[in-house]
Amino acid sequence: MTTGSRATERLPRWLRVGLPSGGNWRRVSSILERRGLRTVCDSARCPNKAECWGSSTATFMVLGSVCTRGCRFCAVRHGKAGETPRIEEPEELALAVAELGLSYAVVTSVDRDDLPDRGSWHFAACARALKALGRPLRIELLVPDYREGEIEVILDAHPDVLAHNVETVERLQCLRDARASYAASLRTLSLAAMRSREQGGSPVVKSSLMLGLGEERGEVLRAMDDLREAGCVSLVLGQYLRPTGLQTEVFRYLPPEEFTLLAEEARSRGFSSVVSAPLARTSYHARASFEVA
Repeated sequence: MTTGSRATERLPRWLRVGLPSGGNWRRVSSILERRGLRTVCDSARCPNKAECWGSSTATFMVLGSVCTRGCRFCAVRHGKAGETPRIEEPEELALAVAELGLSYAVVTSVDRDDLPDRGSWHFAACARALKALGRPLRIELLVPDYREGEIEVILDAHPDVLAHNVETVERLQCLRDARASYAASLRTLSLAAMRSREQGGSPVVKSSLMLGLGEERGEVLRAMDDLREAGCVSLVLGQYLRPTGLQTEVFRYLPPEEFTLLAEEARSRGFSSVVSAPLARTSYHARASFEVA
């Protein structure tokens, strides 16, 4: 993991994925459209859409489609303000999860700095609606950098997993919106970890790093140490892929064997669950990751 010129080669073979197809994919798409729901699979142009939708899984994105932050690696549309939160969205989300027959649901959102509570109450309402289904269901919430006075309402909804991404190593945090910071993200994770310790290990606290942005190996290892110190027990490492020509360039494509070595480093540092692969994303194989953690 060294500095140098940016990646110019064609997409490596291990990063080439197929297009969504089959009956399950069409079924998921139809249910989401009917319920007025969005997924991060579409909004962030996730490379795993074909695999996940083909197996009737999706990561739901609530609180609209406009993010109030403009990170340089993200394809989600951004602006000064987002849409008015849909009061019926939590119920529609729960109905979609029931209709899809999911046993593990991942819910994330855009950042909503334009709202008084930055959307934390709506996020928690979505979790409560899922809990109210009264069926065996694990809930993973991938949240913004909620702080004291905001994250408590999320944790009071009792998610099984609380995820928040530091995204990249400390030196490269300039790729995130200026309102985000490495320290703030670690604080969000530590607040969740404190609650987890009080409740005997629930929720599982999770984060992820994108690689290939120009980070050094030592910086990745230091980020792992910082995440463990914050109380994070589940880690995801994946390759950054440029969604469109408008986002920051890929610095380097890491080969699969490098992800394997980094996974070993993460486990040696005490992470109970590690997903490390070129196409890994925070919610990729989320259920398996939770079961290990």
